[in-house]
Amino acid sequence: MLNIQGLMKQAQMMQKKMQEAQEKLAHTEVSGSSANGLLTVTLNGKSEMKKISIDKSLASDDVEMLEDLIMVAYNNAHSQVEALAEANMKEATGGVNLGGLKLPF
Repeated sequence: MLNIQGLMKQAQMMQKKMQEAQEKLAHTEVSGSSANGLLTVTLNGKSEMKKISIDKSLASDDVEMLEDLIMVAYNNAHSQVEALAEANMKEATGGVNLGGLKLPF
């Protein structure tokens, strides 16, 4: 027979580790760039944009190009947030797959 108390304790510990991983991720910042680093977007672990840096050489009349560069930089940073979230989840759960549960939140 399984030790229910032991399983409950393990589940509580895993839940605590997952919460700690979420908090750690929320305070993490990652940057994505495009145009060889002339445009940089910084996101926090919740994929909220915290900063954008655009080199003056990109400020021109070609608004569509600038919009595309911003999207590329954002998507680059967002991919990094996703990878960090996955790594943090794997660490918090000891590699146990929780069926696609995603961080953060």
